[in-house]
Formats: sequence, C-alpha cells, structure tokens
Amino acid sequence: MEEEYDDRAWDGVDRLDNDQSEGGDEAENPEQVLKECAEKFSTSDYIMEPGIFSQLKRYFQSGGNPLQVIEELSQNYTAVAQMANLIAEWLITGGVNVTTVQAMVENHLKEMILKTFDPKKADTIFTEEGETPAWLTQLIEHPTWRSLIYRLAEEYPDCLMLNFTIKLISDAGFQAEITSISTAAQQLEVFSRVLKTSIASFLTNPEEWQNTSRECAKMVCHGQHTYVYSQVIIHVLARESKGGSSMKRLSQEITKCAQKNFSGNDVTPITMALNGASAYPLACQALTSMLSKNTLNPADITVLYRNYNAPDPPPIDLIRTPQFLELLVDALFKPGVKLNPDHKPKYIHLLAYAASVYEMPAKKGQKRIINRDELQASVRSIETVHNICNTNKGSSELMAELGIIYQCLKYPVVSVGIIRWVECTVTEPSYFKLSTEHTPIHLALLDEVVTCHPLLHNQVLDLLIRLFESKQDELEILVQLEMRKMVLDRMVNLLCAGCVVPVVKYIKQCWQKGDTDISLIRYFVTEVLETIGPPYSSEFVHLFMPMVENDEITGTMRGDGENDPVSEFIVYCKANYTAMV
Repeated sequence: MEEEYDDRAWDGVDRLDNDQSEGGDEAENPEQVLKECAEKFSTSDYIMEPGIFSQLKRYFQSGGNPLQVIEELSQNYTAVAQMANLIAEWLITGGVNVTTVQAMVENHLKEMILKTFDPKKADTIFTEEGETPAWLTQLIEHPTWRSLIYRLAEEYPDCLMLNFTIKLISDAGFQAEITSISTAAQQLEVFSRVLKTSIASFLTNPEEWQNTSRECAKMVCHGQHTYVYSQVIIHVLARESKGGSSMKRLSQEITKCAQKNFSGNDVTPITMALNGASAYPLACQALTSMLSKNTLNPADITVLYRNYNAPDPPPIDLIRTPQFLELLVDALFKPGVKLNPDHKPKYIHLLAYAASVYEMPAKKGQKRIINRDELQASVRSIETVHNICNTNKGSSELMAELGIIYQCLKYPVVSVGIIRWVECTVTEPSYFKLSTEHTPIHLALLDEVVTCHPLLHNQVLDLLIRLFESKQDELEILVQLEMRKMVLDRMVNLLCAGCVVPVVKYIKQCWQKGDTDISLIRYFVTEVLETIGPPYSSEFVHLFMPMVENDEITGTMRGDGENDPVSEFIVYCKANYTAMV
C-alpha cells in the first residue's frame, strides 16, 4: 500500500507528468516498470487514483499493451465512490434531507479513516511531495474534517502530517477549536496562539469565568513545559495595571488545577519563584514546606507569624496563596480539627492579616496599608466564630449565638469559614435525618452570607447544588421532596440576591436532563414567579421562558383569564421580548 503514494498527483496531473518526463525514464528497466504498473492496475478502482495518468504514461513508454491495460482497469473497476454517490442521490430523491445525507456520508467516511489511518503513510505525503497538497488546505475549511484531524492528532501525536495540519488550522484562525489538543502543546507557535485565545476568552467573559478558567487551566496543565511557559507569561501580564488582578486570579486557578493533575510533581517551587518569595528565605522555606506537603504545622506557622509581625514583613501575596488560605480556613472552621491552644492565635492572626491588610503600588516597591483596628476586629471575629463552630452545639444552643454570628458575618473571611463549616456539617449522611426544623439553622446562615457577600454566591450555589443532588436514601420519599424544596428556597433567595443566571441555568439543565421530579421544577418556577417583577434581562427571559411555557410544569398553574402569574409573565415577555420568544 505504501507504493500507492509514490506518484500521486496531489497538485495536478500536469505537474506530475512534467516531472516524469524530466526525470529520466530511460534509466528505468522496462520489464520492472511493466511489472509495477500491472500490480497497481490490478488493485480495486485504481482508475480513480490521482496518479493514474502518470502510471499510464510510464506503462506505454515501456511498451505496454493498450488492450491489456484497458481490460485490467475495467475488470478491477468496482465504482465504490460512484455507488456511494448514487445511493446518496436515491436517499435525497426518497425525501431525506440533503444535509442529513451529507452528514451520513461524512460520518461513515470519518469512521473508516479513524479505523485505517496509518501515520507513516500520511507522512509520505510531505516527504515525497515536498510541499503542501492543495486538497489539505481545502480540507481544513470544513468543520467535519477539522474535528477528524483533532481526533487523529490526539491518537497520533508524533505524526508529522497531523502536526503540520494543526499548524495550518491555527494559521487559518481556528485556534479556538484546539484548546484541548495535545498536539498544539508540541508547537510553540500554535500553543502561543491557543493560549492567547484562551486568555482573551477569560478576560472578555467575566460572567463565565469559572468555565473559561477551567478550560484554560486544563490546556495549560497538559505538560510541565506548557505549565511553566504559560505561568511565566501570565505572571508578566499580572503586573499590568489593566487586567492584572484578573491575570493573577487565572494563575491561581491554573495552579490549583496543576496540583490535582501533576501527581508526583510539586509545582510549589515554581509558584514561589514567580511571586518573589526567594527574597524572604525564612518565610519562603516555611511556606514551601507546608504547601508541598499540603498540611500546616506549628513550627512553620510560627516562622510566618514572626515574619509578618516584624518591622519589614514579606509581601502580603505570599500568604494569599489560595492553597495556604484554604488550609488555614480548614484548620480553624472544619469540625473535628484540634489546634494547640498556644498556636491557635497565630493561625487566626495570619488568616486575619491576609484578609485585611492590603498593598498599594508605589514608586518604590509596594506601600503596605495596615489598619490596626480592622486587623484586630478581624482577629476577634474569626476567634469568636471559630469557638462557636469548634463546639458541637445543637440548634437551640446555636440559636442563642445567632446574633453574634450575624455580626461577624459582615467580614468576608468569616463568611468563607462559615461556608466551610456548614458544608462539612450538612453533608454528613445523617444530618437531615436528625434535623427537625423546616429550614436548618446552618442553611439559614447561608442566606445571610448570600445577602452580605455577592462574591461568595458561586461557593454557596455549588454547595446547594451538591445538597440538591445528594442521595438521601435514609429519608422517606416525601421527606426527600420537602428537603429538596427547602434547598430550592435557598436557591430562590440566592436568585433574589443577584445570582440570577447561574441559578436559572442550573434548574433548566435539571429539567432538560429529565432526572428531576417535575414537581420540584414546578415549585421553583412558582416561587420565582411570585418573587420577581419586570423588567427582565433578555438572558433571563431566554432561560426561564421555556419552563414557564411548558404545560407539564405550569399547566395546572394557569387560570381562565390572564391574571395568574404564569400568563402575566408570558404576555409581558411576548410583548417586550419578541426576538427572545
């Protein structure tokens, strides 16, 4: 089969014919040429091969018999391509949509290529032709064949032809499609374009930052070389006054992804090298030790505590590493964690310092702003709530402490700790079995967090989704439904606090999947309709309207006239959002 590629005229018969005439056919052995040509003519449908004319010329110049070659080509002509076209025409004549037929043919051809693709033969296209075939440039213009190249590139990363085609795709402006292609990571030029596109998507879609940062992190963490290269570039961009903070956040998300993906490889030294920790060796050593082991220890905490209470403390960014902050929050708010009373104030002080102290750019370095009153207030609030959370109190005892907790929740760092405490508490398998209140006090605390801190909405929504989807097999069916309705109440409260699109988008996904009791969808729609009022955003109408118009959901909620909430919403939206509905 390798010989089939020898003389294919990828770029036109004339060019190949000229090459043959200039190549010195006299040097070829006529008997050998006749034998080679006869073998090729005996293969199925060889008359359809691009190199047929050049082979016929060689054959006749070597004294071949015209009648014999005509008979050979005719007998081996099975017309596979023509039969495929004929069947396609029959299907179209029979009423099948042209697009559907085309998709059927293309998908079958894709499957055959995936089964029979030989990277060595594919590479001969370039090693023997010496230039880019015209058909390849045309091929990458079609999404179907680009997707085929992506799949093949994942399976055969060392294929030169596929690597070159990936570069052609990037040059053609389709780099946004290849963010997850491992082959792109092997070509610096292609990877740089893909990284640029991914960063631009992150910056221009702030409402989708979780998805865009996750996709970017997945691509960057393909390998160690892509991780270091990308983090250095992002670190440079983070110094810019415009968008610098967003770049820093993206870098942190990538670091979190790397900690999960690079098993056995510690990325902490890279993080420390980029954030300038080497200028503060004691703090750097203590922090590196804890981050590498992903655990806190009193000795290193003491070193950091002393450094950040010194007259010239290290930069605040060192202890604002997300991994370190999460370890501190877990140590202070996760139920069951025991801290040495002598060292507990140091943990609290470091967390409060990281949360309340900030630095402003100055002409010479960073100007640190330490509001001692705010720092001490944060320390007291963290300590107060830590003592409450660290004690196994029942609902009635917590009720007595509710006023104190609410006062402390105005500090974001305390709210983060409360979310962690509530998460660990309510995800216990027996929590809802032992709970007697319609709305457990722990979840009521989340309502206050949602009201005070919009930036924590996503964390609360993630927790509510986990609860809504959790299996509560120990509860009776009706009790499970009531529990999920209570969680939906929390989501409606979250929606009212401004987290509209993420909440509605999640409920719509539950409805479309068909794995959620329709009565729960109906309950959510009813609660939302009773809560909201015009005007509405177009995105909200686009997401919410299909559920409101669905008879299975709202059929029983509609009245004879147009005075019910369902009809009023539909009438208003159709009058004001014609393009959306």
